Amino acid sequence: MVSVKKTVVTVMSAALVLPGILAAPAHADDPKPGGKAPTQVPAKAPEKGPAPPAQMSTVGGARLGQPGAQVNLLPGAPQLPGNLTGRSWIVADAESGEVLAANNAHWRLPPASTLKMLFADTLLPTLPKDKVRTVGYEDTEGVGPGSSTVGIKEGFDYTVHDLWLGVFLRSGNDAVHVLAAMNGGIDKTVKDMQAHAEELQALDTHVVTPDGYDAPGQVSSAYDLTLFARSGMQKKDFREYAGTASAKFPGMQKPGKPRETFEIQNTNRLMTGAAGLAPYKGIAGVKNGTTTQAGSTFTGIAQRGDRKLLVTVMNPSAGGGNAVYHETAALLNWGFEAAGKVKPVGELVPPKSADTGPHGSPAQSHDSSPAAAEEQSGGFGTALAVTGGALVALAGGVFVVNRRWPRGPRGRGSRRPQE
Repeated sequence: MVSVKKTVVTVMSAALVLPGILAAPAHADDPKPGGKAPTQVPAKAPEKGPAPPAQMSTVGGARLGQPGAQVNLLPGAPQLPGNLTGRSWIVADAESGEVLAANNAHWRLPPASTLKMLFADTLLPTLPKDKVRTVGYEDTEGVGPGSSTVGIKEGFDYTVHDLWLGVFLRSGNDAVHVLAAMNGGIDKTVKDMQAHAEELQALDTHVVTPDGYDAPGQVSSAYDLTLFARSGMQKKDFREYAGTASAKFPGMQKPGKPRETFEIQNTNRLMTGAAGLAPYKGIAGVKNGTTTQAGSTFTGIAQRGDRKLLVTVMNPSAGGGNAVYHETAALLNWGFEAAGKVKPVGELVPPKSADTGPHGSPAQSHDSSPAAAEEQSGGFGTALAVTGGALVALAGGVFVVNRRWPRGPRGRGSRRPQE
Protein backbone atom coordinates (compact mmCIF):
# COMPACT_ATOMS: atom_id res chain seq x y z
CA MET A 1 0.00 0.00 0.00
CA VAL A 2 1.36 3.42 -0.90
CA SER A 3 1.95 5.55 2.15
CA VAL A 4 0.32 8.94 2.58
CA LYS A 5 2.29 11.92 3.80
CA LYS A 6 0.08 13.09 6.63
CA THR A 7 -0.08 14.54 10.07
CA VAL A 8 -2.96 15.25 12.38
CA VAL A 9 -4.76 18.53 11.78
CA THR A 10 -5.05 20.10 15.19
CA VAL A 11 -6.98 23.13 16.26
CA MET A 12 -6.30 25.41 19.18
CA SER A 13 -8.82 27.80 20.63
CA ALA A 14 -7.83 30.17 17.85
CA ALA A 15 -8.06 29.22 14.18
CA LEU A 16 -5.61 26.79 12.66
CA VAL A 17 -3.46 28.51 10.04
CA LEU A 18 -2.33 26.25 7.23
CA PRO A 19 0.60 27.39 5.09
CA GLY A 20 0.54 27.38 1.31
CA ILE A 21 2.23 24.17 0.23
CA LEU A 22 1.61 24.11 -3.50
CA ALA A 23 3.31 26.09 -6.20
CA ALA A 24 0.81 26.66 -8.99
CA PRO A 25 0.56 29.35 -11.65
CA ALA A 26 -2.12 31.95 -11.03
CA HIS A 27 -4.89 32.42 -13.55
CA ALA A 28 -5.09 35.80 -15.24
CA ASP A 29 -8.08 36.79 -13.12
CA ASP A 30 -6.74 35.32 -9.87
CA PRO A 31 -4.96 37.28 -7.13
CA LYS A 32 -1.19 37.13 -7.08
CA PRO A 33 0.38 34.04 -5.49
CA GLY A 34 0.66 34.43 -1.74
CA GLY A 35 -2.43 36.58 -1.53
CA LYS A 36 -4.82 36.20 1.38
CA ALA A 37 -8.24 34.63 1.19
CA PRO A 38 -10.59 37.63 1.11
CA THR A 39 -12.97 38.58 3.88
CA GLN A 40 -15.33 39.92 1.21
CA VAL A 41 -16.18 38.72 -2.25
CA PRO A 42 -14.43 40.68 -5.05
CA ALA A 43 -16.69 43.47 -6.24
CA LYS A 44 -18.27 42.32 -9.47
CA ALA A 45 -21.92 42.56 -10.39
CA PRO A 46 -23.70 39.21 -10.67
CA GLU A 47 -24.49 38.13 -14.19
CA LYS A 48 -28.11 37.59 -15.13
CA GLY A 49 -29.15 33.97 -15.23
CA PRO A 50 -32.14 31.69 -14.80
CA ALA A 51 -34.40 32.39 -11.84
CA PRO A 52 -34.82 29.78 -9.10
CA PRO A 53 -38.11 27.87 -8.95
CA ALA A 54 -40.92 29.64 -7.12
CA GLN A 55 -41.46 26.48 -5.07
CA MET A 56 -38.73 24.20 -3.81
CA SER A 57 -38.42 21.43 -1.23
CA THR A 58 -39.07 22.42 2.37
CA VAL A 59 -36.98 19.63 3.89
CA GLY A 60 -35.26 21.26 6.84
CA GLY A 61 -37.73 24.11 7.17
CA ALA A 62 -40.18 26.25 5.20
CA ARG A 63 -37.73 29.13 4.80
CA LEU A 64 -35.35 26.87 2.91
CA GLY A 65 -38.00 26.34 0.24
CA GLN A 66 -38.29 30.04 -0.52
CA PRO A 67 -36.26 31.63 -3.33
CA GLY A 68 -33.63 34.21 -2.51
CA ALA A 69 -31.41 34.81 0.49
CA GLN A 70 -32.85 33.70 3.85
CA VAL A 71 -31.38 35.03 7.10
CA ASN A 72 -32.67 36.24 10.49
CA LEU A 73 -30.24 38.84 11.79
CA LEU A 74 -30.42 39.62 15.50
CA PRO A 75 -29.05 42.86 17.01
CA GLY A 76 -25.30 43.08 16.50
CA ALA A 77 -25.20 40.50 13.71
CA PRO A 78 -23.03 41.23 10.67
CA GLN A 79 -24.63 41.69 7.29
CA LEU A 80 -24.24 38.95 4.70
CA PRO A 81 -21.23 39.37 2.39
CA GLY A 82 -21.86 41.63 -0.56
CA ASN A 83 -21.58 40.64 -4.21
CA LEU A 84 -22.34 36.95 -3.71
CA THR A 85 -23.09 35.47 -7.12
CA GLY A 86 -23.63 31.77 -6.38
CA ARG A 87 -26.97 30.55 -7.65
CA SER A 88 -27.33 28.53 -4.47
CA TRP A 89 -25.48 28.48 -1.16
CA ILE A 90 -25.90 27.48 2.48
CA VAL A 91 -24.11 28.11 5.79
CA ALA A 92 -24.74 25.51 8.50
CA ASP A 93 -23.38 24.47 11.88
CA ALA A 94 -21.73 21.09 11.32
CA GLU A 95 -22.61 19.83 14.81
CA SER A 96 -26.09 21.13 15.62
CA GLY A 97 -27.25 21.16 12.01
CA GLU A 98 -28.65 24.68 12.34
CA VAL A 99 -28.76 26.56 9.04
CA LEU A 100 -27.53 30.09 9.75
CA ALA A 101 -28.32 31.45 6.29
CA ALA A 102 -29.12 30.15 2.84
CA ASN A 103 -29.89 31.22 -0.71
CA ASN A 104 -32.03 28.95 -2.91
CA ALA A 105 -30.85 26.05 -0.76
CA HIS A 106 -33.05 23.46 -2.52
CA TRP A 107 -32.49 24.63 -6.10
CA ARG A 108 -31.81 21.42 -8.04
CA LEU A 109 -28.66 22.06 -10.08
CA PRO A 110 -25.92 19.96 -11.70
CA PRO A 111 -23.48 19.06 -8.88
CA ALA A 112 -20.24 18.29 -10.77
CA SER A 113 -17.67 16.37 -8.72
CA THR A 114 -19.15 17.38 -5.37
CA LEU A 115 -21.41 14.39 -6.03
CA LYS A 116 -18.33 12.28 -5.25
CA MET A 117 -19.05 13.04 -1.57
CA LEU A 118 -22.17 10.89 -1.88
CA PHE A 119 -20.20 8.27 -3.82
CA ALA A 120 -17.60 8.07 -1.04
CA ASP A 121 -20.13 8.15 1.78
CA THR A 122 -21.96 5.26 0.13
CA LEU A 123 -19.04 3.00 -0.81
CA LEU A 124 -16.30 3.67 1.76
CA PRO A 125 -17.74 1.28 4.37
CA THR A 126 -18.12 -1.56 1.86
CA LEU A 127 -14.61 -1.91 0.38
CA PRO A 128 -11.60 -2.92 2.54
CA LYS A 129 -8.72 -0.47 2.16
CA ASP A 130 -6.15 -3.19 1.45
CA LYS A 131 -8.17 -4.95 -1.25
CA VAL A 132 -6.28 -5.02 -4.57
CA ARG A 133 -7.70 -4.56 -8.06
CA THR A 134 -5.87 -5.36 -11.27
CA VAL A 135 -7.42 -2.76 -13.53
CA GLY A 136 -8.87 -3.97 -16.81
CA TYR A 137 -9.81 -1.91 -19.85
CA GLU A 138 -13.48 -2.47 -19.09
CA ASP A 139 -13.06 -0.76 -15.70
CA THR A 140 -12.33 2.64 -17.22
CA GLU A 141 -13.91 2.54 -20.66
CA GLY A 142 -16.92 4.57 -19.50
CA VAL A 143 -14.92 7.57 -18.27
CA GLY A 144 -16.27 10.64 -20.05
CA PRO A 145 -14.11 12.73 -22.39
CA GLY A 146 -12.41 15.63 -20.67
CA SER A 147 -12.75 14.02 -17.24
CA SER A 148 -10.37 14.75 -14.43
CA THR A 149 -8.24 11.64 -13.87
CA VAL A 150 -5.53 10.51 -11.49
CA GLY A 151 -3.64 8.47 -14.09
CA ILE A 152 -4.68 4.86 -13.56
CA LYS A 153 -3.11 2.42 -16.03
CA GLU A 154 -4.77 -0.76 -17.21
CA GLY A 155 -2.96 -3.95 -16.27
CA PHE A 156 -1.56 -2.57 -13.01
CA ASP A 157 -2.59 -3.28 -9.43
CA TYR A 158 -4.10 -0.64 -7.14
CA THR A 159 -5.35 -0.92 -3.59
CA VAL A 160 -8.70 0.51 -2.57
CA HIS A 161 -6.68 2.97 -0.48
CA ASP A 162 -4.83 4.13 -3.62
CA LEU A 163 -8.09 4.56 -5.47
CA TRP A 164 -9.70 6.66 -2.73
CA LEU A 165 -6.67 8.94 -2.76
CA GLY A 166 -7.29 9.38 -6.47
CA VAL A 167 -10.94 10.22 -5.86
CA PHE A 168 -10.47 12.71 -3.04
CA LEU A 169 -7.25 14.43 -4.10
CA ARG A 170 -7.45 14.49 -7.89
CA SER A 171 -11.19 14.01 -8.32
CA GLY A 172 -10.24 11.12 -10.57
CA ASN A 173 -13.16 9.80 -12.56
CA ASP A 174 -10.97 6.85 -13.54
CA ALA A 175 -10.61 5.93 -9.85
CA VAL A 176 -14.37 6.30 -9.37
CA HIS A 177 -15.06 3.89 -12.21
CA VAL A 178 -12.65 1.28 -10.88
CA LEU A 179 -14.20 1.47 -7.41
CA ALA A 180 -17.67 1.25 -8.95
CA ALA A 181 -16.57 -1.88 -10.82
CA MET A 182 -15.43 -3.36 -7.50
CA ASN A 183 -18.87 -2.53 -6.10
CA GLY A 184 -20.67 -4.49 -8.80
CA GLY A 185 -20.74 -2.01 -11.64
CA ILE A 186 -21.96 1.48 -12.54
CA ASP A 187 -25.67 0.65 -12.51
CA LYS A 188 -25.54 -0.95 -9.06
CA THR A 189 -23.42 1.89 -7.70
CA VAL A 190 -25.85 4.52 -8.99
CA LYS A 191 -28.73 2.66 -7.34
CA ASP A 192 -26.77 2.38 -4.09
CA MET A 193 -26.01 6.10 -4.15
CA GLN A 194 -29.62 7.01 -4.84
CA ALA A 195 -30.81 4.82 -2.00
CA HIS A 196 -28.28 6.35 0.38
CA ALA A 197 -29.30 9.86 -0.69
CA GLU A 198 -32.89 9.03 0.19
CA GLU A 199 -31.81 7.58 3.52
CA LEU A 200 -30.08 10.89 4.26
CA GLN A 201 -33.29 12.72 3.21
CA ALA A 202 -31.32 14.35 0.40
CA LEU A 203 -34.36 14.36 -1.84
CA ASP A 204 -33.26 16.98 -4.35
CA THR A 205 -30.65 14.56 -5.65
CA HIS A 206 -31.04 12.39 -8.73
CA VAL A 207 -27.97 10.29 -9.50
CA VAL A 208 -27.14 9.32 -13.09
CA THR A 209 -23.35 8.95 -12.94
CA PRO A 210 -21.26 8.08 -9.87
CA ASP A 211 -18.54 10.65 -10.62
CA GLY A 212 -20.66 13.78 -11.14
CA TYR A 213 -19.91 13.96 -14.88
CA ASP A 214 -22.59 15.99 -16.65
CA ALA A 215 -25.59 13.82 -17.57
CA PRO A 216 -29.22 14.64 -18.41
CA GLY A 217 -31.33 14.72 -15.26
CA GLN A 218 -28.42 14.56 -12.82
CA VAL A 219 -29.03 17.17 -10.12
CA SER A 220 -28.48 17.91 -6.47
CA SER A 221 -28.71 21.01 -4.28
CA ALA A 222 -26.59 23.00 -1.86
CA TYR A 223 -28.72 21.54 0.93
CA ASP A 224 -28.18 17.94 -0.17
CA LEU A 225 -24.45 18.37 -0.79
CA THR A 226 -24.14 19.70 2.75
CA LEU A 227 -25.97 16.63 4.05
CA PHE A 228 -23.50 14.40 2.18
CA ALA A 229 -20.53 16.26 3.65
CA ARG A 230 -21.93 16.12 7.18
CA SER A 231 -22.62 12.41 6.92
CA GLY A 232 -19.24 11.68 5.34
CA MET A 233 -17.33 13.58 8.01
CA GLN A 234 -18.62 11.12 10.60
CA LYS A 235 -16.48 8.43 8.94
CA LYS A 236 -12.81 8.24 9.88
CA ASP A 237 -11.59 7.26 6.40
CA PHE A 238 -13.68 9.98 4.76
CA ARG A 239 -12.19 12.61 7.07
CA GLU A 240 -8.65 11.38 6.46
CA TYR A 241 -8.96 11.41 2.68
CA ALA A 242 -10.81 14.75 2.59
CA GLY A 243 -8.09 16.26 4.82
CA THR A 244 -5.14 14.93 2.81
CA ALA A 245 -3.32 17.67 0.90
CA SER A 246 -0.78 15.50 -0.94
CA ALA A 247 0.18 11.85 -1.29
CA LYS A 248 2.26 9.42 -3.33
CA PHE A 249 0.35 7.52 -6.03
CA PRO A 250 1.54 4.35 -7.78
CA GLY A 251 2.77 4.76 -11.34
CA MET A 252 4.49 2.50 -13.85
CA GLN A 253 6.76 -0.43 -13.05
CA LYS A 254 9.75 -1.52 -15.06
CA PRO A 255 10.90 -5.17 -14.97
CA GLY A 256 13.18 -5.87 -12.04
CA LYS A 257 12.70 -2.45 -10.46
CA PRO A 258 10.44 -1.11 -7.69
CA ARG A 259 7.23 0.45 -8.82
CA GLU A 260 7.45 4.16 -9.50
CA THR A 261 5.31 6.68 -7.65
CA PHE A 262 4.34 10.27 -8.33
CA GLU A 263 2.91 12.97 -6.11
CA ILE A 264 -0.72 14.00 -6.32
CA GLN A 265 -2.11 17.11 -4.69
CA ASN A 266 -5.60 17.99 -3.53
CA THR A 267 -7.66 20.16 -5.89
CA ASN A 268 -9.26 21.93 -2.88
CA ARG A 269 -7.58 25.34 -3.18
CA LEU A 270 -8.73 26.53 0.24
CA MET A 271 -6.70 23.66 1.68
CA THR A 272 -3.58 23.81 -0.48
CA GLY A 273 -3.24 27.47 -1.37
CA ALA A 274 -3.10 26.80 -5.11
CA ALA A 275 -3.81 29.39 -7.81
CA GLY A 276 -2.94 32.34 -5.62
CA LEU A 277 -5.24 31.62 -2.70
CA ALA A 278 -3.93 31.42 0.83
CA PRO A 279 -5.20 28.32 2.67
CA TYR A 280 -8.29 29.06 4.73
CA LYS A 281 -7.81 29.07 8.50
CA GLY A 282 -9.12 25.88 10.07
CA ILE A 283 -10.09 24.17 6.79
CA ALA A 284 -10.56 20.39 6.97
CA GLY A 285 -12.06 19.47 3.56
CA VAL A 286 -14.36 18.67 1.75
CA LYS A 287 -14.81 18.62 -2.10
CA ASN A 288 -14.81 20.85 -5.15
CA GLY A 289 -16.04 20.28 -8.68
CA THR A 290 -16.34 21.95 -12.08
CA THR A 291 -18.15 20.94 -15.25
CA THR A 292 -19.61 22.78 -18.22
CA GLN A 293 -23.20 22.51 -17.00
CA ALA A 294 -22.55 22.86 -13.28
CA GLY A 295 -19.98 25.63 -13.38
CA SER A 296 -17.95 25.57 -10.16
CA THR A 297 -19.25 23.96 -6.97
CA PHE A 298 -17.64 23.55 -3.58
CA THR A 299 -18.45 22.26 -0.10
CA GLY A 300 -16.04 23.14 2.68
CA ILE A 301 -15.82 22.53 6.43
CA ALA A 302 -13.75 24.61 8.83
CA GLN A 303 -13.35 25.20 12.55
CA ARG A 304 -12.60 28.21 14.71
CA GLY A 305 -12.58 27.65 18.44
CA ASP A 306 -15.43 25.29 19.23
CA ARG A 307 -17.45 26.25 16.16
CA LYS A 308 -17.48 24.02 13.06
CA LEU A 309 -19.21 25.30 9.94
CA LEU A 310 -20.21 23.74 6.63
CA VAL A 311 -20.62 25.94 3.56
CA THR A 312 -21.72 24.90 0.08
CA VAL A 313 -21.65 27.26 -2.92
CA MET A 314 -22.99 26.29 -6.34
CA ASN A 315 -22.29 27.98 -9.66
CA PRO A 316 -21.11 31.53 -8.94
CA SER A 317 -21.33 33.84 -11.94
CA ALA A 318 -18.51 36.18 -10.91
CA GLY A 319 -16.16 34.33 -13.25
CA GLY A 320 -12.69 32.99 -12.68
CA GLY A 321 -11.51 29.73 -11.21
CA ASN A 322 -11.30 31.16 -7.70
CA ALA A 323 -14.80 32.65 -7.48
CA VAL A 324 -16.33 29.66 -5.69
CA TYR A 325 -13.51 29.72 -3.13
CA HIS A 326 -13.78 33.48 -2.59
CA GLU A 327 -17.50 33.16 -1.91
CA THR A 328 -17.06 30.12 0.34
CA ALA A 329 -14.38 31.92 2.36
CA ALA A 330 -16.58 34.99 2.67
CA LEU A 331 -19.53 32.92 3.90
CA LEU A 332 -17.35 31.01 6.37
CA ASN A 333 -16.01 34.29 7.73
CA TRP A 334 -19.55 35.62 8.04
CA GLY A 335 -20.76 32.42 9.72
CA PHE A 336 -18.05 32.45 12.37
CA GLU A 337 -18.77 36.10 13.13
CA ALA A 338 -22.54 35.67 13.04
CA ALA A 339 -22.77 32.51 15.16
CA GLY A 340 -25.00 33.23 18.15
CA LYS A 341 -26.20 36.47 16.56
CA VAL A 342 -28.70 35.02 14.09
CA LYS A 343 -31.84 32.96 14.40
CA PRO A 344 -31.55 29.80 12.29
CA VAL A 345 -33.65 29.67 9.14
CA GLY A 346 -33.75 25.87 9.08
CA GLU A 347 -31.72 22.78 9.88
CA LEU A 348 -29.90 19.83 8.36
CA VAL A 349 -32.27 16.94 8.95
CA PRO A 350 -31.05 13.56 10.29
CA PRO A 351 -31.09 10.36 8.25
CA LYS A 352 -34.42 8.57 8.27
CA SER A 353 -33.05 5.73 10.38
CA ALA A 354 -31.68 8.17 12.97
CA ASP A 355 -34.83 10.28 13.34
CA THR A 356 -36.81 8.59 16.09
CA GLY A 357 -38.81 11.64 17.17
CA PRO A 358 -42.55 11.08 17.64
CA HIS A 359 -43.59 14.00 15.45
CA GLY A 360 -44.10 14.27 11.72
CA SER A 361 -43.42 11.75 9.00
CA PRO A 362 -40.43 11.11 6.79
CA ALA A 363 -39.87 13.46 3.89
CA GLN A 364 -41.36 12.00 0.74
CA SER A 365 -39.50 11.80 -2.55
CA HIS A 366 -40.83 12.10 -6.06
CA ASP A 367 -38.37 9.40 -7.15
CA SER A 368 -39.39 5.77 -7.31
CA SER A 369 -36.09 4.33 -6.11
CA PRO A 370 -36.34 2.70 -2.65
CA ALA A 371 -34.88 4.32 0.44
CA ALA A 372 -33.27 1.11 1.60
CA ALA A 373 -29.73 2.07 2.53
CA GLU A 374 -28.80 1.85 6.18
CA GLU A 375 -26.92 4.65 7.89
CA GLN A 376 -23.32 3.46 7.65
CA SER A 377 -21.45 5.81 9.96
CA GLY A 378 -20.92 4.64 13.50
CA GLY A 379 -21.42 6.17 16.88
CA PHE A 380 -23.91 9.02 17.10
CA GLY A 381 -22.36 11.93 18.94
CA THR A 382 -18.91 10.37 18.96
CA ALA A 383 -16.05 12.85 18.72
CA LEU A 384 -13.46 11.61 16.23
CA ALA A 385 -10.28 13.21 14.97
CA VAL A 386 -9.80 14.50 11.46
CA THR A 387 -6.51 13.56 9.88
CA GLY A 388 -4.82 15.62 7.19
CA GLY A 389 -1.97 15.05 4.80
CA ALA A 390 1.16 17.16 4.46
CA LEU A 391 -0.25 19.80 6.81
CA VAL A 392 1.18 21.54 9.86
CA ALA A 393 0.29 20.05 13.26
CA LEU A 394 0.05 22.41 16.23
CA ALA A 395 -0.31 21.57 19.90
CA GLY A 396 -3.91 21.69 21.05
CA GLY A 397 -7.26 19.99 20.64
CA VAL A 398 -7.98 17.93 17.56
CA PHE A 399 -10.65 18.98 15.06
CA VAL A 400 -13.81 17.01 15.81
CA VAL A 401 -17.34 16.85 14.50
CA ASN A 402 -20.01 15.60 16.88
CA ARG A 403 -23.19 14.50 15.25
CA ARG A 404 -26.19 15.82 17.12
CA TRP A 405 -29.19 14.69 15.17
CA PRO A 406 -32.20 16.88 15.91
CA ARG A 407 -35.23 15.28 17.53
CA GLY A 408 -38.88 16.16 17.80
CA PRO A 409 -40.95 18.27 15.43
CA ARG A 410 -37.94 20.03 13.85
CA GLY A 411 -36.37 16.74 12.81
CA ARG A 412 -38.68 16.15 9.87
CA GLY A 413 -39.22 17.83 6.57
CA SER A 414 -41.73 17.69 3.77
CA ARG A 415 -41.32 17.98 0.07
CA ARG A 416 -43.24 20.43 -2.06
CA PRO A 417 -43.69 19.88 -5.79
CA GLN A 418 -41.32 21.59 -8.18
CA GLU A 419 -42.52 23.94 -10.90
